[in-house]
Amino acid sequence: MTTDNIPYSEEQMAAPPNELSAGWADLMRPRYLVSTITLCLGVALFAFNEFFISTALPTAVDDLGGAALLSWAFTLYLVFAIVGGMVAANLKQRFGARNTLLASATIFIIGTVTATLAADMIQVLAGRLLQGAGEGVVAALCYALIPELFPSRLVPKVFGAEAIVWALAAFSGPLVAGGLTEHFSWRAAFFVSIPVAAIFILLVLFIVPRGVAVLQKAPSIPFARLVAAGFGILMISLSGAVGDTAPMALLLAGATVVLTAVVHLDHRSANPVLPEAAFTARKAIGTGLWVILLMPLAQAAGSVFLVYSLQRLWQLGPTAAGALSAVMAISWSLTAIAVASLGSLTLRNRMMPAGPVLLLAGLAAVMAAIGSGTLWLVLAGQVMIGAGFGVSWGTLSQLMMDVSSNAERDRTSAMLPTLQSAGYAIGAAFFGLIANVTGFGEGVSTETLRHAMLVVFATGCLIAAASVCFGLRTGALARRQAKF
Repeated sequence: MTTDNIPYSEEQMAAPPNELSAGWADLMRPRYLVSTITLCLGVALFAFNEFFISTALPTAVDDLGGAALLSWAFTLYLVFAIVGGMVAANLKQRFGARNTLLASATIFIIGTVTATLAADMIQVLAGRLLQGAGEGVVAALCYALIPELFPSRLVPKVFGAEAIVWALAAFSGPLVAGGLTEHFSWRAAFFVSIPVAAIFILLVLFIVPRGVAVLQKAPSIPFARLVAAGFGILMISLSGAVGDTAPMALLLAGATVVLTAVVHLDHRSANPVLPEAAFTARKAIGTGLWVILLMPLAQAAGSVFLVYSLQRLWQLGPTAAGALSAVMAISWSLTAIAVASLGSLTLRNRMMPAGPVLLLAGLAAVMAAIGSGTLWLVLAGQVMIGAGFGVSWGTLSQLMMDVSSNAERDRTSAMLPTLQSAGYAIGAAFFGLIANVTGFGEGVSTETLRHAMLVVFATGCLIAAASVCFGLRTGALARRQAKF
């Protein structure tokens, strides 16, 4: 089940491998249609479930009680999703993609049923833990299977299709969940993911061959490093729940030490979870993974504080503020579709470093809007931020797969959604700390809020600037490897 077994036409065989063109209609051909639907469903399972849960969970708390446990419903899901993503490649080696996907989707369904039928918040938390563990593996393996199920000429289209799924989730997810919660029950909003997961299982049975090659002696699962990584992510998540600045700073500092130690030990291990050159500056895969981490980390400034700032600084209502926030997702999807439609892989790779630049420009525009009170700059900034991800994300993901050795491709692919989630988690906690230090809090004056948000978005700009440097370095190193 590799792309080497996928035959090309005589015209394609005569064309340079990096320039093979493909249209969107190719994804709809019988050969690839079911694979496309399956991988998009895997992404949809993650995207829609998050919008469903975040929309319906406050009502569930009103019904079940346990408001103090509300943040844990997100924390446990995130921690176990990241750990699941980290162990996904190892599980694929040990048990095969088919068995791992079936087991993980089943765990997700068990978790969803547990949360749907919960009689108290403790049972909701147990369900969310299982959801995270299952979905983390599913999302990681959906990335890992892309180069196995599709020829390289179609990979950009697959990422474009997944961008469409995210856009649909961003718009319809809250609407559907809100309608189900209001007219039926919060349990109905939770339940919707179950039939989607069941369909996903049926499609996996259809498209992933039973005879997937499994290593005769698969490496053992590095439980100690996974537990340490999970503990580090948990510390990051908990830092956002404490109100005082000192405990927040202490938790983030502790998480930094733990996660740095995990990466260091992993590099020295004979059984690594990360690619060999992860987070180093000497190879394109190392600098590229920094971009994958830093871009969502920088954008988390807007994810956490933009809607609040729009409501407080410009007195916009929830609908208008939410619409402006959603502009980023629209821009991301439209740009990703446009970039995926380009026939030249070389051109897409050369455009990739422009993504972090657009992200930096967009965050700077939002910062300027906050400082000047010019609302249209927020719109422009959101468009640029989304375009930055759209220009770079799919191309960079494919490039990371291309620069990986065959032995490391699964680990690299599985790390892509995992690092994205980690970036948002770290960013949310870090910018929460920055905001608290600069005076953010309930009932603060408009000027204090404005000052705090200026510092938050200025810090986001600095992180985005770092991603620009790593993006340029990634392009230079990939060219040395003759990847474009």
